[in-house]
Amino acid sequence: MEKRGFQLYFRDLATERLSVAELEKLIGERNYTEFLNTRNALYHEKKMKENPPSRREAIRLMAKEPNLIRRPVVVAGGRVVVGFDEKGMARL
Repeated sequence: MEKRGFQLYFRDLATERLSVAELEKLIGERNYTEFLNTRNALYHEKKMKENPPSRREAIRLMAKEPNLIRRPVVVAGGRVVVGFDEKGMARL
């Protein structure tokens, strides 16, 4: 991304968590389940694949447990790309 002229800002979610309001804004109208980290232990413990939480509950859980958020999350030019999505990154 830096090679393409983007200035990057990193946020360590372990020390500076996203609030419920920030997550709501970030997710917007998108499918909130795309933001869930399917490799996270809590995701498996709660069997979220078989029984996805409500949007409200998922956002609450992501705010409380930042490792439940799929990464990286890249915001550029009003667009949001989640995970290692090469096609999505190319569109930024």
